[in-house]
Amino acid sequence: MEQIRQYFKSEFGISQGDWEIFSSKLNRYEFPKKSMLVETGKVENYLSFIEKGVVRLYIPKEDGELTFGFVFNGAFVSAYDSFLTQKPSEYTVETITDTILWRLGHKELQEVYASSSIGNFIGRKASEELFLKKSKRELSLLRDSAEQRYLNLFEERPELLREIPLKYIASYIGVTPQALSRIRRRIS
Repeated sequence: MEQIRQYFKSEFGISQGDWEIFSSKLNRYEFPKKSMLVETGKVENYLSFIEKGVVRLYIPKEDGELTFGFVFNGAFVSAYDSFLTQKPSEYTVETITDTILWRLGHKELQEVYASSSIGNFIGRKASEELFLKKSKRELSLLRDSAEQRYLNLFEERPELLREIPLKYIASYIGVTPQALSRIRRRIS
C-alpha cells in the first residue's frame, strides 16, 4: 500500500485524512499470471492500481485475440468504460505476470467521492490517465509504423516488456509473430 500512497502523495498531494478515507476502501489482491480480471460480457466492478505486474487488455476473436493494451506496475487499470457505465465489457482484462492489485469497487469509489475533499480529484486524474493512454494508442495506430509502435512500447518499460509473450506484442502492434521477428532482427 505504500507504493500507492506515495503515488497519491506525489500526484495529488493527498492529506493524511483523505488518505485514511481512501485507503480504508482499498483491498489488496494477488493474482497469478493468466488470471481474468474482467471477462468479455461481464461488468467491471473495480478501478485497480497495479503494485506489481503486467496486465493485458484484449478482444477475443474466433481466429485469435486482438491485444490493444498493456498496463504496467504503478498505473491504474480497468475495463473503464464498463466500470463507468456498469454495462458488460466488450473486452477482456488479464494478468500476464503474477500481479498485485489494490482495488476500489464502484460503490466504494462513490463513497470516496462523497466523503473526501480529494475524492473527485483522484477520480478525475485516474480517468485522465486512462484516457491519455487510450488516445496515445489510437494516434500510434494511425500515425506510426509497426516498427515504431514496437520501439515505443520497448522504450516505455523495457524491463517489463521482456515478460510479455511475443505473440501478444505482435498482436498489439498489428503484425504476425513472424513479422515481429523480422522487426526485432532489423533493429538489433
